[in-house]
Amino acid sequence: MPTPAPKIRKQYSNTEYPNVILRFEDGHEIHVPKGSTKSFDCYAGERVKILAKYDPTSTEREKVDTLRAEQFPDATE
Repeated sequence: MPTPAPKIRKQYSNTEYPNVILRFEDGHEIHVPKGSTKSFDCYAGERVKILAKYDPTSTEREKVDTLRAEQFPDATE
């Protein structure tokens, strides 16, 4: 039986979009308002979709990028 991927602590800083949503493979989401940084736990190799939300009253989201967990900077907390 393969060993599970190790958990790693990463962070994301939103400097461009009014609101960014990080959507993980298991379905949970983290909202990152403009000008803030959020730290999160993820698994090595996990893909995280980066979605921009321009209008807070709308449900529309624009896919900006998809990154692997290792591509995010390490958390400083």
